[in-house]
Amino acid sequence: MKQAIVHIALVVRDYDEAIKFYTQKLGFDLLEDTYQPEQDKRWVVVSPPGSRGVTLLLAKASDSEQQGFIGNQSGGRVFLFLNTDDFWRDYKSMLAKGINFVRAPKEQEYGVVAVFEDLYGNLWDLLQLNETHPMARRGIEREA
Repeated sequence: MKQAIVHIALVVRDYDEAIKFYTQKLGFDLLEDTYQPEQDKRWVVVSPPGSRGVTLLLAKASDSEQQGFIGNQSGGRVFLFLNTDDFWRDYKSMLAKGINFVRAPKEQEYGVVAVFEDLYGNLWDLLQLNETHPMARRGIEREA
């Protein structure tokens, strides 16, 4: 059997501000932005450049209950993990674009990691896994 998680829904306040953040600040690709008239909403999908894995579905909060989860979808824990093939390149670029890092870079046994927040306050790890880490072989292709 083969299965895969395709999308993770991220509750956002506004489609356009979220698209701007993810494409301009994080450099993600906008894969889809389709209006769904029967539900009066948009299907907005973004993904890190070169990624072949899970994508983010930017889902606009539709009521006050959902609005309460904007920026706190995981109860204050790191929610998403952005693996990169060059930590320091991406870290410096993100700093230059005004991304707020709440934990400084740190060498760990599994690689190097720093924690940043998105435009709503959700916490993310920016990480580069060591080549020996089991997950390093999944998703990030290294240039030969």
